Amino acid sequence: MKQINNINPKALQIENFNIEEGIKYSLLPGILEDKKFFFTTQDSLIDALNFYNKTDLPLELIITDTESFNRLLNQFLELKTQKELQNSDIEVEEELSLDDFIKGGLDILNSENSAPIIKFVNSMFFQAVKKRASDIHIETHENFGTIRFRIDGVLITQATLQKNIINLIINRIKVISNLDISEKRIPQDGRTQIKIANKTTDIRVSVIPTYFGEKAVLRLLMESEDIPSLKELGFGDEITEGFKELLEHSYGMILVTGPTGSGKSTTLHSFLQTIATPTKNIITIEDPVEYKADNINQIQVNNKVGLTFSSGLRSILRQDPDIIMVGEIRDKETATIAIQAALTGHLMLSTLHTNNAASTITRLMDMGVEPFLIASSLIGILSQRLVRVLCECKTEDDPDKFKEIINKNPILSKFTPEKIYKENGCPKCNFTGFIKRKAVGELFIMNDEIKSLIAKGTNDIELKNKMIQMGMKTLKENIAQMVINGETSVSEAVRVGIKD
Repeated sequence: MKQINNINPKALQIENFNIEEGIKYSLLPGILEDKKFFFTTQDSLIDALNFYNKTDLPLELIITDTESFNRLLNQFLELKTQKELQNSDIEVEEELSLDDFIKGGLDILNSENSAPIIKFVNSMFFQAVKKRASDIHIETHENFGTIRFRIDGVLITQATLQKNIINLIINRIKVISNLDISEKRIPQDGRTQIKIANKTTDIRVSVIPTYFGEKAVLRLLMESEDIPSLKELGFGDEITEGFKELLEHSYGMILVTGPTGSGKSTTLHSFLQTIATPTKNIITIEDPVEYKADNINQIQVNNKVGLTFSSGLRSILRQDPDIIMVGEIRDKETATIAIQAALTGHLMLSTLHTNNAASTITRLMDMGVEPFLIASSLIGILSQRLVRVLCECKTEDDPDKFKEIINKNPILSKFTPEKIYKENGCPKCNFTGFIKRKAVGELFIMNDEIKSLIAKGTNDIELKNKMIQMGMKTLKENIAQMVINGETSVSEAVRVGIKD
């Protein structure tokens, strides 16, 4: 018996050794420097020795530190979980819906000896891609668990399962994402890939502990061929032409604003794909990298090693870039560096979390950026939302609902709704009433008059009024127009902010 710390033994599977008992008494077989040993810790030594004396296996005992022992323990836990998950002789069609899967295989799922969790998880991924889900939520509640897909910005429940099954599903997700399946007390982040119909999709995995268990959220990341063109984004012709005008600039800053999930990253990547050529050096820093693109250089933020938006942006400026995209401006330091880059001959694209174009400027001022720097560097602001479009199964709605909203918003007074529609639901739209999403927004291209106002340190109300005077069609007007055109419902217009 000897003590060695800071080691990384490999799991050793022995035919006559009960691994369940080994885990219980903290005595595990492993290989270190091509030799076989038993491993334990000082804290578990008494229990481990009692079990060691019953094994009759001629392996020397090594006492190691807790961290080294846990490395070995995690290997055994993963082997144990994979063995449990792979004990299945049931074939499951990937096309099967999760509900159908559960109805047909619930008894099997509850069986400890043949849990087809791997096939279930594969089916879940297949359904998520098929239904155009952007995220998968796997949640644990007190007596049950749920799986929900975020489709067109809204979470829709796909399955309700027993709690022990949810635990096995989350363990499977952890195994394929190289996460620690024994750690259930702290948040963990990982990545994995799935391949469906010869197309690979990257998945970002986040697991957090909740009161009744763990919750996993899986973000399905897109490939460069999934990035829509400027026209495909859904904006009106006037705004699309405005984009083209902005993207012809060789330097300056373009900001895209809106709440989380409003399509800002997609719009920025559409901009980059529009202007990407072999003669330009395009570098992005993102958190996370949501679209993989072959013709641009992408950096992933990593706060653990000090790679933040601000530090990454400093490094990018030493890489001779033509165009820079910063995933989000969160603080004064990042804002200042981004503005300096825009002033020194780079086209800078970024996002901010603000509600409209005018408040973007005052937000930068609140961060501590000098007004004259904003006026000198900013060339355009887009504030956007994603609005769900009604399916063909839509039915007529009461126009008075919309008139109430119009009467409370003077800017919408020009609209006179005669016929509006609401969602209904059919198999084509998964009974949601909506079939896809369309981007709407307000775009303002900077001019000398607005720059003069900014340099004086004006407020967002004055800025907004001036922008409207100069012909900017507001976000509310564009959303209202969709309702009038029968493209979306009043309830969806309210959800995306027509009342804000």
